Amino acid sequence: MGKTQVTDLDWDNLGFAYHDLPYRYRAVYRNGAWEPGELITDSDFQISEAAVALHYGQQAFEGLKAYRRPDGGVNLFRPDQNAARMARSAERLRMPAYPEDLFVEAVKQVVAANQEFVPPYGSGATLYLRPLLIGSGPAVGVHSADEYIFNIYATPVGAYYKGGLTPTAYVTSEYDRAAHGGTGQAKVGGNYAASMLPGEQAHAAGYSDVVYLDPRLHENIEELGSANFFGITRDGRFLTPKSPSILPSITKYSLLALAKEAGLQPEETTISINELDQFEEAGAMGTAAVISPVGSITHRGQKHVFYSETAVGPKTQALYDRLTGIQFGTEVGPADWAVDVPLQ
Repeated sequence: MGKTQVTDLDWDNLGFAYHDLPYRYRAVYRNGAWEPGELITDSDFQISEAAVALHYGQQAFEGLKAYRRPDGGVNLFRPDQNAARMARSAERLRMPAYPEDLFVEAVKQVVAANQEFVPPYGSGATLYLRPLLIGSGPAVGVHSADEYIFNIYATPVGAYYKGGLTPTAYVTSEYDRAAHGGTGQAKVGGNYAASMLPGEQAHAAGYSDVVYLDPRLHENIEELGSANFFGITRDGRFLTPKSPSILPSITKYSLLALAKEAGLQPEETTISINELDQFEEAGAMGTAAVISPVGSITHRGQKHVFYSETAVGPKTQALYDRLTGIQFGTEVGPADWAVDVPLQ
């Protein structure tokens, strides 16, 4: 595949797709230690047909973005939290974590090397970064690999949901995203592979995505597709589900802090699918989605509408503006949330 050229890109109509940019970062773990990583131009892997990642799913990944500021500089948003979460995912899957300080520096290197592909400020687009850790060593039995590859690629992206900050409709699913006590809190590929069928079924029925309920009772909200859920109650509480099978979203914890700053009462708690009437606004949140307003949720044929099916609620809009203001460098946020990328 040929490398993407800046002239090939329409910043206003990027979509959420892969572009083969010139540089990525790669490091290899062998003989019990990580070898020095480096920027490379080859976007392909060459691994054994018996690689543990291919057969037993020993694989984890992350997602974060680089944001062009009005002054032409570039910000990362809380990359240390991505490094820490990948380390936890690696521990859950019995993989050696890439050192967290080197993770952050590698992300900066990839952004700086591909800086011409960071979309301009005001376009609404960003440079998405995908760190990946795979068990590349061969094995036939079910056990950890003896070699691993850590890789980070970048691709410019537009909005994850085509409607942008426009409310969309969701429907509950009879499928589970992850098992209770399973790998739900790890960002691993198997969780997402399991979501493809219910997601496609929801799209075919006219919904933007599914609402996953807890895997034991099928009563409490877990996640919305690949994003976390939040609801804002009429008495000013910002609620988001708490469960051992939910991925701990960096966007979620950032919004919990910003909700408190805005005078709301943030809380992680159990949220029953039968208690949607308490919410005046609701949304999905995550790195890819940022915030996507939820217009309605349909459960067992009954449709519940939140603030509006066509307009974003004022509290959700204010949180979105505050979060993206910090990310794009137009507002000052908590210490160490916005991290400058040195550019040459």
